[in-house]
Amino acid sequence: MSDRVVVIGGDATGMSAASQARRMKNAGELEIVVFERGRFTSFSACGIPYWVGGDVADRNALIARTPDEHRARDLDVRLHTEVTEIDVSGGRVRARDLESGAESWTAYDQLVIATGARPIRPPLPGIDADGVHGVQTLDDGQALIETLNRARGNRAVVVGAGYIGVEMAEALIQRGYDVTMVNRGAEPMSTLDPDMGAMVRDAMCEMGIKIVCNADVTEIRTGEDGRVAAVVTDTAEYPADVVVLGIGVHPETELARAAGLPVGAHGGLRTDLAMRVHGHPNIWAGGDCVEVLDLVTGRERHTPLGTHANKHGQIIGAGIGGGYATFPGVVGTAVSKVCDLEVARTGLREKDARAAGLQYVAVTIESTSRSGYYPDAAKMTVKMLAERNTGRLLGVQIVGREGAGKRVDIAAVALTAGMTVEDMTALDLGYAPPFSPVWDPVLVAARKAVIAVRKRG
Repeated sequence: MSDRVVVIGGDATGMSAASQARRMKNAGELEIVVFERGRFTSFSACGIPYWVGGDVADRNALIARTPDEHRARDLDVRLHTEVTEIDVSGGRVRARDLESGAESWTAYDQLVIATGARPIRPPLPGIDADGVHGVQTLDDGQALIETLNRARGNRAVVVGAGYIGVEMAEALIQRGYDVTMVNRGAEPMSTLDPDMGAMVRDAMCEMGIKIVCNADVTEIRTGEDGRVAAVVTDTAEYPADVVVLGIGVHPETELARAAGLPVGAHGGLRTDLAMRVHGHPNIWAGGDCVEVLDLVTGRERHTPLGTHANKHGQIIGAGIGGGYATFPGVVGTAVSKVCDLEVARTGLREKDARAAGLQYVAVTIESTSRSGYYPDAAKMTVKMLAERNTGRLLGVQIVGREGAGKRVDIAAVALTAGMTVEDMTALDLGYAPPFSPVWDPVLVAARKAVIAVRKRG
């Protein structure tokens, strides 16, 4: 008899786990059943804003592998099927066919929970009105495009100024919409310190996006036809023909909670380094529904990114297939863009360092992406945090034009290795005038941080 693996969720973590397990064991050794409540598998949610904005012309370009391609590899993929209950003691799950309504139980020897995260949708009047969209799945993206194509006006309001909100604002501008972004924080991109977020705001204003900060949305007002008409805040009202929610996400763990599985302070499932759920050696979890170790603070955090989700799936699949792999943790690296402005961060912001009880120094430098004399050298700003007494690198934020964003990877490696800023100044980085000044901007920031540490440490 072969073991049966049941996977809940058919996107990054779920299908990576299923595919890796299948590579390690054939169908005679391992039966793999995947339940997916949507219509697609293995798609890039990160690419949806670029599809909406027209940079990606075809939705199918965002699909890495179709359900039929997975089935051809002996994976039993069941679409439009939602798991409604996990019976841990019985080793089974209850699933409902969303088309017929029929329900059935499926037993498992190994269970993979890859339920992802759900967009935050606050309980505001009018939040479910026609024309109000969250953007998480390809179906969400398709629904938004259809609304944009038939909207009677060209006024769009984006609620929230995180990665999705900023990227969707740019996409809407590209589609010819008059865009207003309403943000609760003092600056867009709360993943940055406010002084760096201000640079993002300036760039968005240059694109023609109206930024409203320090504003709480209180209502989505609708017209007589029930369609969205305006976004109302505590101080003003902004007309809207379409509204896009980019407020953030929560781990999708209601199913796991109901089954009594352990959930952490941030709402995500708690796992060991091999991605096994604590206390349940035959239940695995990964992706946006779990909490992971922050390697800088030593605390658990929720970090919903596709890069981690795919790694989790590989690790889970290896474990199910008889191998062993681990996920040691994250340093919080992310990169995005607003028009031609590149925005990146890794490690801690100032507020994170204070919350962790760390004494730190912060320095900011301005440099260029290439040697200053080389054509098209673009300005960039690098902010670096270091522990005050030890000089340990704590975090880096970068805002600049072409060539700025991916420099954050230097800092991500340094954080993972536990390097000090003085260690960083000796890094042997590549140099040629078309690619960098002789002192790379990240190293210039490290040199300035060394001076600040010595002065205040």
